[in-house]
Amino acid sequence: MVESYLEVRLHALRRAQNPDGGWGYFPGKQSWIEPTAWAALALHGDPEADRAWTLLKSWQNAKGSWRPAQDVQQESWATALCVNLATIRGEFDEPWRKGVAWLLGSAGVESSWVNRAASHLGLLNAERDLSLKAWPWNTGTSSWVEPTAHTLVALKRVPAKFANSDLRDRVKMGEKQLLDVRCSDGGWNYGSRAAVSVDLYSFPETTALALVGLQGNADAAKSMEVAERMANATKSPLARAWMRVAMRLNGVEPPASLQDLPSDDVLITAIEALGAEGGHYKFLKTGENA
Repeated sequence: MVESYLEVRLHALRRAQNPDGGWGYFPGKQSWIEPTAWAALALHGDPEADRAWTLLKSWQNAKGSWRPAQDVQQESWATALCVNLATIRGEFDEPWRKGVAWLLGSAGVESSWVNRAASHLGLLNAERDLSLKAWPWNTGTSSWVEPTAHTLVALKRVPAKFANSDLRDRVKMGEKQLLDVRCSDGGWNYGSRAAVSVDLYSFPETTALALVGLQGNADAAKSMEVAERMANATKSPLARAWMRVAMRLNGVEPPASLQDLPSDDVLITAIEALGAEGGHYKFLKTGENA
């Protein structure tokens, strides 16, 4: 019997799971939070996902953030992925609440009052609106498109009974920031629309991720045409995988041409599984249909 596109990827993820319950970026490598979280999401409902969640829960720091690996003692942007996993599992306990609180307290350093004052005085050419807070890869650094998109998904999926004005305000601000850094060509670069007053080109992966974070936003809808052109042109398996997810979340059926051959890359395999027909992309859905 021939396995489907989705089944091939799910079986590959099951085979690649480490004894500790996590996944490395490639089979047999050390477990890291990013491939583990995405593989657990792709396999949600299976015993492998439960084992992964047991491991991930042990990686939460005392202040609510998650660290990127067992022996890496720092705060990670991927806290957003774990908060969303807990939401999906319905575990609205103290660790979940602390994770949400940590995300609400995290912001890129470009929005600090010092930088805002310098920009107001003409001493800093920021080429973005510094009044808008978004999310960085690591604490103490500037915000970027990818961690902002994933954090928006996590916060938008917080059940209404747990939401408050701070959460809603940060979501609105995060969306405005993503729109503010959109490139002149209609897509997104990694973090800014320009550098030293020169317009930057957008990229398919970051454009797809921005559209995941902005799904349902009317101001972002016009960028879907840009994304579809990029999807047909890019040769990056990861970009193509994220394009499939972004399209499905925005109500666009991905073309069959975006289906690539299986990869040894665990992260790519997990994202391909999420965006496949019958995949768990719905766990990234925000809004009324989430």
